[in-house]
Amino acid sequence: MTDAKRSRDGNDRPKKRYRSRSIDGPGVWASCVKGKEKQTVGELYDLFESLASELWPESDATSGDGHEGGGGSDDGGAAGEEEDVEKQIARELASIKRPRKEQRFANCQTNTPCVVVIACRPPVDPVQLVLAHIANVERTGVTRTRYTHRLTPVANTCVANAPEIRALAQRVLRPFLDQHPDAAFKWKIELRVRNHNTVPRQAIIDAVVACVPDAWTVSLEDAEVFVLVEVFKSICGISVVKDYCAHQKFNVMEIANSKNSELGGDGQPGEGRVADRARASAAVRAEE
Repeated sequence: MTDAKRSRDGNDRPKKRYRSRSIDGPGVWASCVKGKEKQTVGELYDLFESLASELWPESDATSGDGHEGGGGSDDGGAAGEEEDVEKQIARELASIKRPRKEQRFANCQTNTPCVVVIACRPPVDPVQLVLAHIANVERTGVTRTRYTHRLTPVANTCVANAPEIRALAQRVLRPFLDQHPDAAFKWKIELRVRNHNTVPRQAIIDAVVACVPDAWTVSLEDAEVFVLVEVFKSICGISVVKDYCAHQKFNVMEIANSKNSELGGDGQPGEGRVADRARASAAVRAEE
């Protein structure tokens, strides 16, 4: 194939690459359209970076532009000339090697269809990040993604065995209990297991139940607090959220469909942007 032909086909177009790492620590576990995992990673990077820049704006000192150390070289020509050359070179090399920007998100390798895991670095809080996006989708009906289905925040992870799961549940529940020391919630475990058959479901449930205060009561119908437990291969992730079912279990597509059905131009049920796109696609197919 000639260079001109390759250029026309777009095969020489640079592609985005995302660093992969093993699943570890806080993050967001997402389900997506089968076969669109790479596209999902890209759209979640863009979405999360946009949300994080609003929730946790970066200061100039951490932006990595290299200006914070510039004051020493502007003190005057005489002082600059007297400065030790080796120290100046060392400082310049350190400035070059310093990363321009710390990546707050990293793609974690799953090698599994429909499963995407995005790790989060401090100060990003996965629960706060997902809740902010859910609130935006509920308000506007716009998901800002095409292939993402459900977003599950994970406060932290551990190896998927009963003792480690119990220890992790204690660590994750502690901040929530400190915020609500005297509350007696109705609660429920939302357990999802993928590609794992080592620890029985009941053993996982028992490990989490052992960490919940006795004053809390289990409620399968109208729970207020949900302990989200995600087990994927040899990793377990846990987080604590409120009103999980009220937010369509964080399924952004379902939330958007529900909101758009209320936003019809003529106010009729079932109308809105989702229905409009369906009619437009049908019209295009009819013309073809």
